[in-house]
Amino acid sequence: MTKNKNGLRGLTLSALAAAMLGALPAWAVDPFTLRDIRVEGLQRVEPGTVFASLPFRIGDQYSDDKGSTAIRSLFGLGLFSDIRLQINGDVLVVIVEERPTVADVSFSGIKEFDNEVLTKALRDIGLTEGRPFDKALADRAEQELKRQYISKSMYAAQVVTTVTPGERNRVNLNFSVVEGDVAKIKDIRIVGNQAFSESTLRNLFDLDTGGWLSWYTKSDRYSRAKLNADIETLRSYYLTRGYLEFRIDSTQVAISPDKQDMSITLNITEGNRYVVSSVALEGEYLGKEEEFKSLITLRAGEAYNSEDVTSTVKAFTDYYGAFGYAFAQVEATPEIDRVNKRVSFVLRGQPA
Repeated sequence: MTKNKNGLRGLTLSALAAAMLGALPAWAVDPFTLRDIRVEGLQRVEPGTVFASLPFRIGDQYSDDKGSTAIRSLFGLGLFSDIRLQINGDVLVVIVEERPTVADVSFSGIKEFDNEVLTKALRDIGLTEGRPFDKALADRAEQELKRQYISKSMYAAQVVTTVTPGERNRVNLNFSVVEGDVAKIKDIRIVGNQAFSESTLRNLFDLDTGGWLSWYTKSDRYSRAKLNADIETLRSYYLTRGYLEFRIDSTQVAISPDKQDMSITLNITEGNRYVVSSVALEGEYLGKEEEFKSLITLRAGEAYNSEDVTSTVKAFTDYYGAFGYAFAQVEATPEIDRVNKRVSFVLRGQPA
């Protein structure tokens, strides 16, 4: 609490202090009955907006707790950068400093995206003409724009946000971009393969190091989503050809210092190639074991195939469902013989 030579008592809070109101010390103001409430500092905000947010009216009793609540409520409007409460006898003066409003939002240097689409995206988050300017929103928009460029493999893109003060406490907001060139995939390596050649495995990928159609397919542009899809394709390739214990040990993506070239390295462990030795049933099969056995696509003597396991489990579950057991549980448990490179399966089924 402060007291000036005119007997005014008050407290000044910044936006940061408002966020920490729970930790503020007591104001040491004795409760009193409000004879009047005045608001100072308004430029565009209507006085009624302030009065409607106050937890008291003229004639009510004022206290420290109510003052704290009032400041929380006023900051919660998002319209003010600073708020002060001053008490002069039994009169409360609310002094506010309005946040500037956005006069204009513009973009420069952007070719990869449509300006109207970006303007709409900013409008949707509240960063548009006539709304209070929020630096946190501007920073968020800048980071999101950078991420959008990264998603298009434009790692050299630079985004600078400029806020220019104008008349009547208004600001102009400009996002200036130097896009740079698209980073291209220079090299894709697969390390640890023995059963299949590296070229055979790379041909499974949608991502590549470029070709005569790359300008259209953009296959030489790195994308984490595309890489994840290619990894799953690689995994499926091995798991459907007997390699039950295949795994991806690590994925390394490197970009050159000039942010123009990218290299991808996958380190894999193939493991042994397994042949199915047997398939057994355990559990409750409604007295229809033979019918369930006819649904098994796993075959003894054939290489392990993850798709056969998946299709068998689904067929069992669907067959249970035909008899009204919609929540039947089916598990396919492998028993691995690493010495002889064979795997047997136990299918455990429960109707409910």
